[in-house]
Amino acid sequence: MLAIDTNVVVRYLTGDHPQQSAKAKALIAGHDVFVATTVLLESEWVLRSAYGYSGAAVAQALTGFAGLARVQLEDAALAARALGWAGQGMDFADALHLAKAEGCEAFVTFDRRCKRCADSLGGPEVRMP
Repeated sequence: MLAIDTNVVVRYLTGDHPQQSAKAKALIAGHDVFVATTVLLESEWVLRSAYGYSGAAVAQALTGFAGLARVQLEDAALAARALGWAGQGMDFADALHLAKAEGCEAFVTFDRRCKRCADSLGGPEVRMP
């Protein structure tokens, strides 16, 4: 199994660089690959900030990527939960934080948008300090 970096994920998904994108596709077609949660997080940020994709479009693309037969995520259940929330409008980083906080009494933040999203999506309790 090979661990892959953000740039491989981004090239695979965007096809924006003909040579590197072809290499990324061949690599993933020919090897089992491991994607760390940090790589998933950075990939979301790059696709949204540098490529201008909406949060929902990124969540959909990463969900499809995660479902490929040769792709293994570091924590598939965590990623699925966070990508689901991101697909419904929550910031992906916030969704990852919140999914990691499962089992805690509450997730505490100053971020009002995060609280509103979490309240509307029925995730773990989010409190303001």
